Amino acid sequence: MTDTATEALATPAADDTSRYRMLHTMLRVFDLEKSIDFYTRLLGMKLLRRTDFPSGEFTLAFVGYGEESSHTVLELTHNWGQKEPYTIGSGYGHVALAVPDIYAACARLEKAGAKIPRPPGPMKHGSTPIAFVEDPDGYRVELIQRA
Repeated sequence: MTDTATEALATPAADDTSRYRMLHTMLRVFDLEKSIDFYTRLLGMKLLRRTDFPSGEFTLAFVGYGEESSHTVLELTHNWGQKEPYTIGSGYGHVALAVPDIYAACARLEKAGAKIPRPPGPMKHGSTPIAFVEDPDGYRVELIQRA
């Protein structure tokens, strides 16, 4: 084999990723109605679509701040036969949202009964205020103050 042929086998052709974009993040949820309420009423997202799949015994609900054609959204997956809440593995981190006034957002969320395990305040190595709120399943959502 020639050196050029060996290089071609060792280095896969790179895809042109300039037109790729993030579509959604998926979370498995125990109580779909509570989760939709949390993300729409408390965090201001819109329910974009909801589809039942009877043959697979699950429902998908997509929520977000804009249409899927131009925004990244959140897919909430509800498996009908789930008898207990899911355990959140140590690999899960969080979903992050930008908010204009983190202190007001957290006060409103807390008043509505949301759990805030990390109250708003500056990051350890910076001045940007952040906070964490938990959804009904215990998934953490990071709030970052951004104008």
